[in-house]
Amino acid sequence: MKAKRLKTGNTVGIVAPASPSDSSKVERAIKYLANMGYNVKAGESVYSSRGYLAGDDELRASDINNMFADDEVRAVFCLRGGYGSQRILGLVDFEGIRNNPKIFMGYSDITALLNAIYQRCGLITFHGPMGGDFAGGLEKRTKRAMKNILESTDPVGELPNPVTPEVVEEGKASGILVGGNLSIVAASLGTPYEVDTRNKILLLEDVFEEPYSVDRMLTQLKLAGKFESAAGIVLGDWGNSEPEEPAKSLSLEEVFEDVFKGLGKPVLKGFKIGHCKPNFTVPIGGEVSIDTCSRTLCILESAVE
Repeated sequence: MKAKRLKTGNTVGIVAPASPSDSSKVERAIKYLANMGYNVKAGESVYSSRGYLAGDDELRASDINNMFADDEVRAVFCLRGGYGSQRILGLVDFEGIRNNPKIFMGYSDITALLNAIYQRCGLITFHGPMGGDFAGGLEKRTKRAMKNILESTDPVGELPNPVTPEVVEEGKASGILVGGNLSIVAASLGTPYEVDTRNKILLLEDVFEEPYSVDRMLTQLKLAGKFESAAGIVLGDWGNSEPEEPAKSLSLEEVFEDVFKGLGKPVLKGFKIGHCKPNFTVPIGGEVSIDTCSRTLCILESAVE
């Protein structure tokens, strides 16, 4: 299922399903989106705070439900990640989302919602920029890619990665893209919202995780059969993941080699997806292909209609 494409003059809603942000950043994000030509409607959660959460669980979930029920709203953008999206999965009105499909976009902790909405509703969601990114102004390639995938009904095509991705394991494959933030994908295991990787292209990225932590989470997914069942693996950005004591640690590259070598399916790393600039928007639930010969990730269809 695809949402209707975003157009200049449409209304976008901003919600905060996870952690809070300061009001000045919210206002800068709203101004930036307005300058892009969109009308903006802010949910109550974007101005709320309860410890490390943007208000209580009921408020954060109701903001999402209300935005999908609001006929004026064409797209729903998340304010930021942090923590809290998993807490509200049982409160999200998936039937309402299924009956009122809209663009839904975020990344990091929002991975929980991106995959749950796709798996429960069949709706393509978007791993892409959030309010904090808008508040600081989007890097030009990030902005171009976001507008292209959200506003055009043409097939998106090859991701214009500024650096050549590296091959971890050779091969080529196509399938539905799932996943996102490694910490959240790993935390979904054993829950009703566990990310289904069967015959899928699995995207993984993270930030501020040392190699041993990345190793632990990848090993957990490997032991759970998530890599064996996948068609291929796309590794995005891994910012600030260097070990504090390099002499006593494996490198991140060594971790990837240990985990993925011999998998027998394509694994490419180095895509600018996640906590990085540029941060390319990709469709969770959209058909993609990866090819280690050409070292490309291609989005094979339009993600909106």
